[in-house]
Amino acid sequence: MKDSDLLRTLDVFLGGAKKPLVVVLGPTASGKTSLSIKIANYVGAVPRGDTGALRGEIVNSDSRQLYRLLDIGTAKISEEEMEGVKHHLIDVKDPGEEVTVGWYQKETTQIIDEIHKKGSVPVLTGGSMLYISSIVDGLTLAESPDLEMHRRLEDEYDENDGELLYKKLQKVDPDTAANIHKNNKPYVIRAMEIYEMHNAPKKEVVRKKGCEYELLMIGIDVSRDILLKRIEERTELMLENGWIEEVRELLRLGYSESDPGMKSCGYREIIQYIREIDADADPEFAMETLKKAIITKTRQYAKRQMTWWRNDDRIKWISG
Repeated sequence: MKDSDLLRTLDVFLGGAKKPLVVVLGPTASGKTSLSIKIANYVGAVPRGDTGALRGEIVNSDSRQLYRLLDIGTAKISEEEMEGVKHHLIDVKDPGEEVTVGWYQKETTQIIDEIHKKGSVPVLTGGSMLYISSIVDGLTLAESPDLEMHRRLEDEYDENDGELLYKKLQKVDPDTAANIHKNNKPYVIRAMEIYEMHNAPKKEVVRKKGCEYELLMIGIDVSRDILLKRIEERTELMLENGWIEEVRELLRLGYSESDPGMKSCGYREIIQYIREIDADADPEFAMETLKKAIITKTRQYAKRQMTWWRNDDRIKWISG
């Protein structure tokens, strides 16, 4: 879909939708932020019948941009980049706080409803697959486990980097295991939590009740080679802009790699780099190792994002 086609599609959609929700999704480094700003500004610039110009307001669906103090490493949008467009659910959590999909679903639904009441248009933007699905599919979510169970499963995972826990998941819930990589620690643990709490696989517990909004889902499709180049360039730029210093400051404030916010891609890798440098490791070799680790992890995440969305026929894809 070309830009002109997208804007025409947007006009038609907003002309008929009573409870519109525009969703902008795509892999990391695909350009979701700039497209969402463009859409929000377009919504506010074009008169639409007797109602006049609506306003677009952006609702964040990036799980890591919820956290304060994690700015550079999450490519968090700046005040200047917002171009006056109102943003929701950015910098609302402390890095030490756990965030659940259930919490996100409740908060986001409330914000979307408030935006509708004002006569504005919500633009849900980000790359966290399960967070987006909780809204567009209306997931009925399993309750959260007790802290003791969560910690026990975390310890079990950490004993051998998830090898045995993942094999256990494959045995009790093969369908879920087939869609999760062994290295995706949060998803493996969550799937096992659901099984242990309900003695049933995830598909029997987590159900889709449908979306209560009228959807226009826009996905940004980027070729593999171009996306990899962008990931490499963005990683370099983040490091040049002070990502390591950002992590040092978080450590100085008392946060550690065990805190939920520090599980964001790249933060633990930088903590390991800092330890190596402080132990007099070769700085040039350590930096090259760090870059490769972040790029590889980011590329793997982008691949999982596209695998999740690729067969969703609601999504209208545009070239990024």
